Amino acid sequence: MQRLLALLATPLLALLLGAPLPAASSTRTTASVQRGAAPSDAQIDATIRAKLAKSKIGRDGFRFRVQRGVVTWEGSTNVMQHKGSATRMARAAGAVQVVNNIQVSASAKSKAGGNLKKAVVEQ
Repeated sequence: MQRLLALLATPLLALLLGAPLPAASSTRTTASVQRGAAPSDAQIDATIRAKLAKSKIGRDGFRFRVQRGVVTWEGSTNVMQHKGSATRMARAAGAVQVVNNIQVSASAKSKAGGNLKKAVVEQ
């Protein structure tokens, strides 16, 4: 019973006295609380190069540059999904913004469009 009163009294006293509340004993943290410093341009560049070396999109020969955390992609591809993969790769590397100027070939666009099903409205 004394333990319960002590647990309840501590936050109340802290509020009354204007003292900060004791930290919770939970080991779980949230991303908004424990955000480290943003990676440098060199770190982002190195991470993207390592990911490109292991990825299928590395064969497309995309070029990129990093300036103040902004990754700019250049190049062309015959696979529609590679453009989106490049954007996700840059975000995962720590980019604050991605400018994706990768051009998708007309054949890739038509192939992707041909795989879409037409919507049918039944009445």
